[in-house]
Amino acid sequence: MKQLLAAALLLASPALAQDLPDLGGREVVVTVENAYPPLQFIDPASGAAIGWEYDAMAEIAERLNMAVSYETISWDAMIPAVSEGQYDIGMTGITIREDRAEMVDFSDAYMRSEMVMLVRGDEARFSDAAGFAADDDLLMAAQPGTTPFYVGVYDVLDGDEANPRIRLFETFGAGVQALRTGDVDLMLTDGTAGRGYVAASDGALKIVGETLGAEDFGFIFPKGSDLTAPVNAAIAAMKADGTLDALNTQWFLDYKMGE
Repeated sequence: MKQLLAAALLLASPALAQDLPDLGGREVVVTVENAYPPLQFIDPASGAAIGWEYDAMAEIAERLNMAVSYETISWDAMIPAVSEGQYDIGMTGITIREDRAEMVDFSDAYMRSEMVMLVRGDEARFSDAAGFAADDDLLMAAQPGTTPFYVGVYDVLDGDEANPRIRLFETFGAGVQALRTGDVDLMLTDGTAGRGYVAASDGALKIVGETLGAEDFGFIFPKGSDLTAPVNAAIAAMKADGTLDALNTQWFLDYKMGE
Protein backbone atom coordinates (compact mmCIF):
# COMPACT_ATOMS: atom_id res chain seq x y z
CA MET A 1 0.00 0.00 0.00
CA LYS A 2 2.76 2.45 0.91
CA GLN A 3 4.47 1.71 -2.39
CA LEU A 4 1.27 2.44 -4.32
CA LEU A 5 0.74 5.74 -2.54
CA ALA A 6 4.39 6.69 -2.92
CA ALA A 7 4.18 6.09 -6.66
CA ALA A 8 1.05 8.22 -6.85
CA LEU A 9 2.65 11.05 -4.89
CA LEU A 10 5.56 11.17 -7.34
CA LEU A 11 3.03 12.44 -9.88
CA ALA A 12 2.02 15.40 -7.72
CA SER A 13 3.14 18.82 -8.87
CA PRO A 14 4.90 21.13 -6.39
CA ALA A 15 2.06 23.61 -6.84
CA LEU A 16 -0.51 21.11 -5.58
CA ALA A 17 1.45 20.40 -2.41
CA GLN A 18 2.23 24.05 -1.73
CA ASP A 19 -1.34 25.19 -2.23
CA LEU A 20 -2.80 22.98 0.51
CA PRO A 21 -3.66 24.63 3.84
CA ASP A 22 -1.55 23.85 6.93
CA LEU A 23 -3.82 23.21 9.93
CA GLY A 24 -0.94 23.29 12.38
CA GLY A 25 -1.50 19.87 13.96
CA ARG A 26 -5.17 20.54 14.69
CA GLU A 27 -6.92 17.65 16.48
CA VAL A 28 -9.92 16.33 14.56
CA VAL A 29 -12.39 13.64 15.68
CA VAL A 30 -13.82 11.46 12.89
CA THR A 31 -16.81 9.19 13.49
CA VAL A 32 -17.19 5.92 11.57
CA GLU A 33 -19.51 2.92 11.48
CA ASN A 34 -16.86 0.28 10.69
CA ALA A 35 -19.39 -1.87 8.86
CA TYR A 36 -18.97 -0.97 5.20
CA PRO A 37 -16.16 -2.94 3.52
CA PRO A 38 -13.97 -2.12 1.80
CA LEU A 39 -14.49 1.53 2.78
CA GLN A 40 -14.16 0.97 6.52
CA PHE A 41 -14.56 -2.20 8.57
CA ILE A 42 -12.99 -4.43 11.21
CA ASP A 43 -10.45 -6.75 9.65
CA PRO A 44 -11.51 -10.30 10.59
CA ALA A 45 -7.90 -11.45 10.60
CA SER A 46 -6.34 -8.76 12.80
CA GLY A 47 -9.30 -7.09 14.52
CA ALA A 48 -8.01 -3.70 13.35
CA ALA A 49 -10.20 -0.98 11.86
CA ILE A 50 -9.06 -0.56 8.25
CA GLY A 51 -10.32 0.38 4.79
CA TRP A 52 -10.30 2.80 1.88
CA GLU A 53 -11.66 5.69 3.92
CA TYR A 54 -9.14 5.17 6.73
CA ASP A 55 -6.28 5.34 4.26
CA ALA A 56 -7.79 8.33 2.49
CA MET A 57 -8.33 10.18 5.76
CA ALA A 58 -4.76 9.41 6.89
CA GLU A 59 -3.48 10.86 3.63
CA ILE A 60 -5.70 13.95 4.01
CA ALA A 61 -4.49 14.40 7.59
CA GLU A 62 -0.85 14.21 6.52
CA ARG A 63 -1.31 16.70 3.70
CA LEU A 64 -3.22 19.17 5.87
CA ASN A 65 -1.13 18.66 9.04
CA MET A 66 -3.98 17.59 11.29
CA ALA A 67 -4.16 14.87 13.97
CA VAL A 68 -7.09 12.47 13.54
CA SER A 69 -8.76 10.24 16.14
CA TYR A 70 -11.73 7.96 15.51
CA GLU A 71 -14.93 7.10 17.36
CA THR A 72 -17.43 4.44 16.28
CA ILE A 73 -21.15 5.20 15.98
CA SER A 74 -24.19 3.52 14.40
CA TRP A 75 -25.28 4.71 10.97
CA ASP A 76 -28.65 6.08 12.08
CA ALA A 77 -26.98 8.24 14.76
CA MET A 78 -24.10 9.51 12.63
CA ILE A 79 -25.65 12.38 10.67
CA PRO A 80 -27.53 13.83 13.68
CA ALA A 81 -24.38 13.58 15.84
CA VAL A 82 -22.20 15.36 13.27
CA SER A 83 -24.96 17.92 12.70
CA GLU A 84 -24.96 18.70 16.44
CA GLY A 85 -21.19 19.14 16.44
CA GLN A 86 -20.36 16.06 18.49
CA TYR A 87 -17.77 15.10 15.84
CA ASP A 88 -15.74 17.07 13.32
CA ILE A 89 -16.12 14.67 10.39
CA GLY A 90 -18.26 11.63 9.57
CA MET A 91 -17.36 8.90 7.08
CA THR A 92 -19.08 5.66 6.10
CA GLY A 93 -19.70 5.77 2.36
CA ILE A 94 -22.28 8.54 2.82
CA THR A 95 -24.27 9.40 -0.29
CA ILE A 96 -24.40 13.11 -1.07
CA ARG A 97 -28.10 14.07 -0.99
CA GLU A 98 -29.98 17.34 -0.75
CA ASP A 99 -32.04 16.29 2.28
CA ARG A 100 -28.90 15.36 4.21
CA ALA A 101 -27.21 18.60 3.13
CA GLU A 102 -29.88 20.44 5.11
CA MET A 103 -28.33 18.96 8.29
CA VAL A 104 -24.62 18.71 7.45
CA ASP A 105 -22.09 20.04 4.97
CA PHE A 106 -20.62 17.58 2.47
CA SER A 107 -17.14 17.44 1.06
CA ASP A 108 -16.71 17.21 -2.66
CA ALA A 109 -17.32 13.68 -3.91
CA TYR A 110 -14.35 11.34 -3.43
CA MET A 111 -16.01 8.37 -5.13
CA ARG A 112 -18.94 7.52 -7.41
CA SER A 113 -20.72 4.20 -7.11
CA GLU A 114 -23.76 2.47 -8.57
CA MET A 115 -26.48 0.61 -6.67
CA VAL A 116 -26.46 -3.17 -7.22
CA MET A 117 -28.44 -6.22 -6.05
CA LEU A 118 -26.45 -8.48 -3.71
CA VAL A 119 -27.81 -12.03 -3.41
CA ARG A 120 -26.64 -15.49 -2.39
CA GLY A 121 -24.37 -17.26 -4.82
CA ASP A 122 -26.94 -19.98 -5.57
CA GLU A 123 -29.89 -17.60 -6.05
CA ALA A 124 -31.96 -18.72 -9.08
CA ARG A 125 -35.47 -17.44 -8.29
CA PHE A 126 -34.87 -13.96 -9.68
CA SER A 127 -32.21 -12.18 -11.67
CA ASP A 128 -33.41 -8.57 -11.69
CA ALA A 129 -35.47 -6.06 -9.72
CA ALA A 130 -38.72 -6.91 -11.48
CA GLY A 131 -38.30 -10.59 -10.71
CA PHE A 132 -37.70 -9.86 -7.04
CA ALA A 133 -40.69 -7.52 -6.80
CA ALA A 134 -43.01 -10.06 -8.43
CA ASP A 135 -42.45 -12.74 -5.76
CA ASP A 136 -44.15 -11.78 -2.49
CA ASP A 137 -42.22 -14.45 -0.58
CA LEU A 138 -38.87 -12.76 -1.14
CA LEU A 139 -37.46 -10.46 1.55
CA MET A 140 -35.05 -7.53 1.40
CA ALA A 141 -32.54 -6.41 4.05
CA ALA A 142 -31.96 -2.69 4.60
CA GLN A 143 -30.70 -0.11 7.05
CA PRO A 144 -33.35 2.54 7.78
CA GLY A 145 -32.63 5.96 6.33
CA THR A 146 -29.95 4.81 3.88
CA THR A 147 -29.90 5.23 0.11
CA PRO A 148 -30.29 1.44 -0.43
CA PHE A 149 -33.41 1.53 1.78
CA TYR A 150 -35.06 4.23 -0.33
CA VAL A 151 -34.01 2.64 -3.61
CA GLY A 152 -35.48 -0.66 -2.40
CA VAL A 153 -38.74 0.96 -1.34
CA TYR A 154 -39.31 3.20 -4.33
CA ASP A 155 -37.38 1.66 -7.23
CA VAL A 156 -37.85 -2.04 -6.48
CA LEU A 157 -40.99 -2.36 -4.35
CA ASP A 158 -44.23 -0.38 -4.11
CA GLY A 159 -43.15 2.84 -2.41
CA ASP A 160 -44.49 1.79 0.99
CA GLU A 161 -41.76 2.37 3.58
CA ALA A 162 -43.58 0.00 5.94
CA ASN A 163 -43.69 -2.82 3.39
CA PRO A 164 -43.40 -6.07 5.40
CA ARG A 165 -41.02 -7.51 2.81
CA ILE A 166 -38.30 -5.17 4.13
CA ARG A 167 -36.35 -6.40 7.13
CA LEU A 168 -34.45 -3.63 8.94
CA PHE A 169 -30.96 -4.07 10.40
CA GLU A 170 -28.90 -1.64 12.44
CA THR A 171 -25.71 -2.27 10.45
CA PHE A 172 -24.93 -3.14 6.86
CA GLY A 173 -22.88 -6.13 7.99
CA ALA A 174 -25.82 -7.57 9.93
CA GLY A 175 -27.97 -7.37 6.81
CA VAL A 176 -25.36 -9.17 4.73
CA GLN A 177 -25.11 -11.89 7.38
CA ALA A 178 -28.89 -12.32 7.27
CA LEU A 179 -28.61 -12.66 3.50
CA ARG A 180 -25.94 -15.32 3.78
CA THR A 181 -27.96 -17.35 6.31
CA GLY A 182 -31.17 -17.19 4.24
CA ASP A 183 -33.17 -14.92 6.53
CA VAL A 184 -33.51 -12.45 3.64
CA ASP A 185 -33.05 -12.81 -0.12
CA LEU A 186 -31.65 -9.49 -1.28
CA MET A 187 -29.49 -6.62 -0.06
CA LEU A 188 -29.12 -3.49 -2.12
CA THR A 189 -25.74 -1.81 -1.85
CA ASP A 190 -23.43 0.44 -3.79
CA GLY A 191 -21.23 -1.43 -6.22
CA THR A 192 -18.01 -0.75 -4.31
CA ALA A 193 -19.16 -2.43 -1.11
CA GLY A 194 -20.99 -5.13 -3.05
CA ARG A 195 -17.89 -6.12 -4.99
CA GLY A 196 -15.94 -6.17 -1.74
CA TYR A 197 -18.36 -8.62 -0.16
CA VAL A 198 -18.53 -10.81 -3.27
CA ALA A 199 -14.74 -11.01 -3.52
CA ALA A 200 -14.50 -12.07 0.12
CA SER A 201 -17.37 -14.57 0.03
CA ASP A 202 -15.73 -17.46 -1.85
CA GLY A 203 -18.81 -17.82 -4.05
CA ALA A 204 -21.40 -17.42 -1.28
CA LEU A 205 -22.55 -14.07 -2.69
CA LYS A 206 -23.02 -12.58 -6.15
CA ILE A 207 -24.42 -9.48 -7.87
CA VAL A 208 -27.37 -9.82 -10.26
CA GLY A 209 -29.34 -7.55 -12.56
CA GLU A 210 -28.58 -4.10 -13.88
CA THR A 211 -27.40 -1.20 -11.76
CA LEU A 212 -30.16 0.87 -10.19
CA GLY A 213 -28.58 4.31 -10.36
CA ALA A 214 -25.40 6.15 -9.43
CA GLU A 215 -24.45 7.90 -6.20
CA ASP A 216 -21.58 10.11 -5.06
CA PHE A 217 -19.89 9.64 -1.67
CA GLY A 218 -18.59 12.45 0.53
CA PHE A 219 -17.38 13.14 4.05
CA ILE A 220 -19.75 15.12 6.29
CA PHE A 221 -19.12 18.09 8.60
CA PRO A 222 -21.21 20.23 10.93
CA LYS A 223 -22.84 23.09 9.01
CA GLY A 224 -20.39 25.90 8.40
CA SER A 225 -17.32 23.85 9.37
CA ASP A 226 -13.99 25.45 8.51
CA LEU A 227 -12.64 21.97 7.73
CA THR A 228 -14.73 21.52 4.58
CA ALA A 229 -12.62 23.70 2.30
CA PRO A 230 -9.22 22.26 3.38
CA VAL A 231 -10.50 18.68 3.01
CA ASN A 232 -11.89 19.54 -0.44
CA ALA A 233 -8.48 20.92 -1.42
CA ALA A 234 -6.82 17.68 -0.29
CA ILE A 235 -9.36 15.55 -2.18
CA ALA A 236 -8.74 17.58 -5.35
CA ALA A 237 -4.98 17.10 -4.99
CA MET A 238 -5.39 13.37 -4.39
CA LYS A 239 -7.54 13.05 -7.52
CA ALA A 240 -5.02 14.99 -9.56
CA ASP A 241 -1.92 13.09 -8.46
CA GLY A 242 -3.36 9.57 -8.69
CA THR A 243 -3.65 8.81 -4.97
CA LEU A 244 -7.38 8.05 -5.15
CA ASP A 245 -6.79 5.71 -8.08
CA ALA A 246 -4.08 3.94 -6.07
CA LEU A 247 -6.49 3.49 -3.16
CA ASN A 248 -9.14 2.09 -5.51
CA THR A 249 -6.66 -0.45 -6.85
CA GLN A 250 -5.57 -1.44 -3.35
CA TRP A 251 -9.02 -1.88 -1.82
CA PHE A 252 -11.24 -2.94 -4.73
CA LEU A 253 -8.86 -5.06 -6.76
CA ASP A 254 -5.96 -6.25 -4.62
CA TYR A 255 -7.31 -6.60 -1.09
CA LYS A 256 -8.71 -9.98 -0.02
CA MET A 257 -10.62 -9.98 3.25
CA GLY A 258 -9.16 -12.28 5.86
CA GLU A 259 -5.74 -12.57 4.25
